[in-house]
Amino acid sequence: MSRNPSHFIWYELITSDMDAAAEFYGAVVGWSAQASGQSGQDYRMWTIGGETIGGLMAIPPAARADGMPPVWLGYVDVPDVDQSVGEIQSAGGSVQMPAWDVPGVGRMAMVADPQGAAFYVMTPIGEGPSPSFAPGRPGHGGWNELHTTDWTTALEFYGGRLGWGASEAVDMGPMGTYQLFNAGGDAIGGMMNSAGFGRPMWLYYFNVDGIDAAVSRVQGAGGAVVNGPHQVPTGDWMIQARDPQGAMFALLGSNKA
Repeated sequence: MSRNPSHFIWYELITSDMDAAAEFYGAVVGWSAQASGQSGQDYRMWTIGGETIGGLMAIPPAARADGMPPVWLGYVDVPDVDQSVGEIQSAGGSVQMPAWDVPGVGRMAMVADPQGAAFYVMTPIGEGPSPSFAPGRPGHGGWNELHTTDWTTALEFYGGRLGWGASEAVDMGPMGTYQLFNAGGDAIGGMMNSAGFGRPMWLYYFNVDGIDAAVSRVQGAGGAVVNGPHQVPTGDWMIQARDPQGAMFALLGSNKA
């Protein structure tokens, strides 16, 4: 399952209310939250159309005591988690959670880039590509966006550690440059200097059939649209939103219901 360059293979919501989050995203994106069967932990998996694209878990008590907010985090595959963690630290990144093993699943660690944006590295067990990131398919990841303080050094960091390359750079006028990046093919995301969320972070976009209807679902289920709808160069439309527990996420789709 691991490839070089690294790919996004899982999306995980860590939240303060798992049941409320499951109800919200079920209404907005169409996911079901299924029990994973992991011993000793209530870990649930986001599924749609018979495919599993991510996970749902509660904020650990110690992290909650330290003030960790609800957040979406992405996993990228690497051939060797421990080697990857060492390379990330050597390049100025940090370890948020040391590497651990999940039987039958793989080995993983939570890390952060030098600007502080958190993500996971994982060496999964099994073969074949993950269905989590599948542009255009409703309910799957469609875009991965880094909001940071210095996208040029961030691109250098991720390029050296995960093998990502620069794609098109888009001039956004007063907002600066929006730098697309790829994992050896089409662009899979973008990077920009942005203080809009108060801290460097990854923002994940999930595909929906129609953005207008999705706006209504977000608001009707108790979430808030904080940016958009805006049209993107592909012709699709996007919104950035906050779920009822406060986690930021984004949706991408046509502007028709």
